Amino acid sequence: KEEYANQTGKLSPVYSLTAGLTNHAVAKAVALALKECEMESDFLPLQIRKEYCLPGRKKAIQMIHFPESRESYAEARRRLVFEEFFLFSLALRQIKEKKHSVVSPYCLKPQEKTEKLLSALPYVLTSGQERAWEEIQEDLRSGYVMNRLIQGDVGSGKTVLAMLSLLCAAEHGHQGAIMVPTEVLARQHYEEFQKYLEPLGIQVVLLTGSMTAAAKREAGRQIECHEADIIVGTHTLIQEKVTYADLALVVTDEQHRFGVRQRERFSEKGETPHMLVMSATPIPRTLAIILYGDLDVSVIDVLPSNRLPIKNCAVDTNYRPQAYRFMEKQVRQKHQVYIICPMVEESENSEAENVMDYTNTLREVLSPSVRVEYLHGKMKASLKNEIMQAFASGEIDILVSTTVIEVGINVPNATVMMIENAERFGLAQLHQLRGRVGRGDAQSYCIFMAGNSSEETMERLRILESSNDGFYVAKQDLQLRGPGDLFGIRQSGDLLFRLADIYQDAKELKQANEAACAFEKKDILLLCKKHEGLQKKMEQYTGEVII
Repeated sequence: KEEYANQTGKLSPVYSLTAGLTNHAVAKAVALALKECEMESDFLPLQIRKEYCLPGRKKAIQMIHFPESRESYAEARRRLVFEEFFLFSLALRQIKEKKHSVVSPYCLKPQEKTEKLLSALPYVLTSGQERAWEEIQEDLRSGYVMNRLIQGDVGSGKTVLAMLSLLCAAEHGHQGAIMVPTEVLARQHYEEFQKYLEPLGIQVVLLTGSMTAAAKREAGRQIECHEADIIVGTHTLIQEKVTYADLALVVTDEQHRFGVRQRERFSEKGETPHMLVMSATPIPRTLAIILYGDLDVSVIDVLPSNRLPIKNCAVDTNYRPQAYRFMEKQVRQKHQVYIICPMVEESENSEAENVMDYTNTLREVLSPSVRVEYLHGKMKASLKNEIMQAFASGEIDILVSTTVIEVGINVPNATVMMIENAERFGLAQLHQLRGRVGRGDAQSYCIFMAGNSSEETMERLRILESSNDGFYVAKQDLQLRGPGDLFGIRQSGDLLFRLADIYQDAKELKQANEAACAFEKKDILLLCKKHEGLQKKMEQYTGEVII
């Protein structure tokens, strides 16, 4: 212990351990490794280290394991976070540079069928949709491959832009495909696309994992022989055995659920097809431009005028009986309800047991006529799809679920969302969950039930109570959150940062992006001999993380 204290100084690192392994043992092993192993040379250019007052890499790694003070730990962490962001920004800039110079074999301009679709819609596009649609059209006819992100709040109308873009490809005699995160959402998109596009002579085909082998074979045949103009599906669309006849446009929905690798695999299904990515993740625009550095960004910042704003309330558990009565009233009015069940522990069993226990309690409290079902992440995919489909078709009144329903289901008849233990989530994730309601014409409600009703908790939840604007919520989240609350991005596996947190380290993200931008202009291809170390690191980084 004395040796351990001497090594660690006043601060002791906490490592991830397994049975029989102690912090002391890991610290000894790390100390030995740092002493005996030859450290790779510092690949971060000296000029950048000086400009941003960053320690050398060897010193930073030594200090983060054995800090002399909190200040030295913070200095070490800042260096390693900056390094991750710098590599990420530089890699995306190189990818974007390559993509922007790629000539497209598909020059697509909206024609008669696109105009007919716009006329057939039961609404007019919002100003935000109009602006994004103009930017998409400009890309499609530019002669270069489109790589565009449409970032819009939940319910802002991104899907119709995807449908217009796919139709544009189809009416030029090519194919378009859209990949979504869940089978239920794929089926919903398929039915909506059929409704609007088949009257225009466009053949829409569905391809998902749960389809029978015969149905999948038939869909695959139609795709390969170009009987299918537009293909809607899940990640099944990028399986090796799926062959496209003439894929001109690929669309991915809910970007953070797929990740960069799957996006690249999707585009490889065609001969340099145009790419459109849609995301409802409420990231402040300044961060979005950096994080999606390989894409051009369009923002839809206006919601459809026919949508009633969701009414929100942040309450403590004393309100629960009242909330249950309110839900029953909504069910009697033929509406539906989501309840996000609190997570007590991280083990697989507790998730399932917790949801089932909550559902059983609810069934005892509510009228027997109220149809209650549950959903959790450990269920078989086929059963999850069956339950979500039953809820979507109105066969279930109240769905008790974990955050598995965060994306991938569109039920306009659902008017109430209650989130138990709301304080356990980041604000951005709570906003994402809230987006499951407010999709129809009826007034919708979201109840944030706080298990811990401290003043700090209620202050956070009141931000959601006062605003339905995801971008505003994201900005507040950026200011309020502490370490460990990060929503979505890193945890989803889309961005594989070891230390960096896009919210907590937003300042370093912006600085590293500036440094990458300035460096790129001087030596974009890393040809300078003194940058050989960085070139090797970039090759390793793009191979493991980006591509």
